[in-house]
Amino acid sequence: MKNIISIVWNSWLKRHEESILLFDSIAAASEIALMLNGQWDGCNGVIIAKCDEIAVNTATKLLEATWCYQGASKAVLNRVTTDEVLRRYAMGERNFINANFRCAILASAKLSEINLSYAKLSWADLSQANLSKADLTAADLSEANLSGADLSKTYLMRANLTKANLQLANLSGANLSSANLSEVNLTDADLTGVNLSLADLRGANFHFCNLSGANLTGAKLIESDLAFARQ
Repeated sequence: MKNIISIVWNSWLKRHEESILLFDSIAAASEIALMLNGQWDGCNGVIIAKCDEIAVNTATKLLEATWCYQGASKAVLNRVTTDEVLRRYAMGERNFINANFRCAILASAKLSEINLSYAKLSWADLSQANLSKADLTAADLSEANLSGADLSKTYLMRANLTKANLQLANLSGANLSSANLSEVNLTDADLTGVNLSLADLRGANFHFCNLSGANLTGAKLIESDLAFARQ
């Protein structure tokens, strides 16, 4: 029994010793992975067995780069320009985890299956954009313009969509469990089969949106707000 506990404990420690670091460019991540004997993920991330912050800071200073831990509440990454994300996406890159797209103009952009988990997209213009099957887990989309956007089958768990404009957006089959949609505009949006379990929907505008087959288990909402929704 002690041997089993020891094996499980050592396995847990090994997993938790690893750190995933994100850098402000792919080039910096590649170089620092070599410098610190880390594993480069082919994008802007590096997996390091034991993170020595002094060594990381020294390496980034040499390369004039910045970094943060994956999932950091405040990213230190430089803002990614519209041209850059479109160019990198066209080249086949899909991982933009924790990237800074605040106020970005990406209207009508075709970005299906892109990984924007933990990304900063507050006040971004994503109207008419194709984000179907994208990963926007825990992304900050507060006050973003997503009117007419294709968000079908998109992962939006724990995403912050406070005061976002989702008028006429297609959210069919999307996963918005535990997301914050307070005061969001969902007028005429398609929410067919959407997962809204445990989501915060207080103050949301549901006028004429399609909620047929939606999962609202445990969602925070005012029942009267659903009066004009189609179910």
